[in-house]
Amino acid sequence: MNVSAEAMDMNRVSELLADLTPPATSAWWTQHRGDTPVVATAIHDGHATRAAVRRMFAISEEERLREEDPFTEFLIRDFANRIIVHRSRFEVDVNRPRGGAVYLRPEQAWGLQVWAEEPPQAVVDASLSVHDEYYEMLASFLAGIERCHGCFVVLDVHSYNHRRAGPEAEPTLSTDAPDINIGTISMERRKWAHVVDSFMAALRSFDFPGGPLDVRENIAFQGRGEQTRFIHEHFPDKGCAIAVEFKKVFMEEWTGEPCPEVLVALRRLLASTLPALIDALERGR
Repeated sequence: MNVSAEAMDMNRVSELLADLTPPATSAWWTQHRGDTPVVATAIHDGHATRAAVRRMFAISEEERLREEDPFTEFLIRDFANRIIVHRSRFEVDVNRPRGGAVYLRPEQAWGLQVWAEEPPQAVVDASLSVHDEYYEMLASFLAGIERCHGCFVVLDVHSYNHRRAGPEAEPTLSTDAPDINIGTISMERRKWAHVVDSFMAALRSFDFPGGPLDVRENIAFQGRGEQTRFIHEHFPDKGCAIAVEFKKVFMEEWTGEPCPEVLVALRRLLASTLPALIDALERGR
């Protein structure tokens, strides 16, 4: 995925750098509602933590940022229906089952030592209350979309590291790391084939600067997160949740520095799939 500096108006780069990250907020999440059957979420975009948690961290800011999904909120801004979680996954990961939503052991967090000391149960319980409230909100939000449109699609947008061996190491082989990984393991794939296939075709056909993107299904990830599982369990006939993982070619994953021109192109790419998704839902009625 190569996007040259000339691919955009470079007079806007400094403006975009200021715009890429939304203002800090104490909110657990932000939700936006519009008149469309397509929803986009960025549930690992958040970096905020409450003070009681932050004081107990052994993990550094840089280590946390590397495993979060910065700028995914920017990628979904053109969706009228969208949900952005502002709390860091290292406080509570809403994409894990409740029992593992707080990373208490290194094996739950890519081998990282998250805590300087084991957090008291009261701290853990307060974090888990965010998990509980998130899924109460999500169920209500999606029920409203279902009432208005009959059925819906959720694009569960994430990003993933492909240079885990270090900043100077070779990246993961492209055979194992597509530009965009589509995760569908938690859905009844045959039932939603018309939606998933239309979405992937739209991604592949987009005139991306530098050439078409490598879009494949269930390669680096399979879409086993709690959010897609929850949606397919609670809306089995009406809700199609697709996990969308962007390889972190839009940023330097070891420093957190963004590539604005790539982010803008990816945002346009994602927005361009809306007509295909809506048409697919209509055809499947």
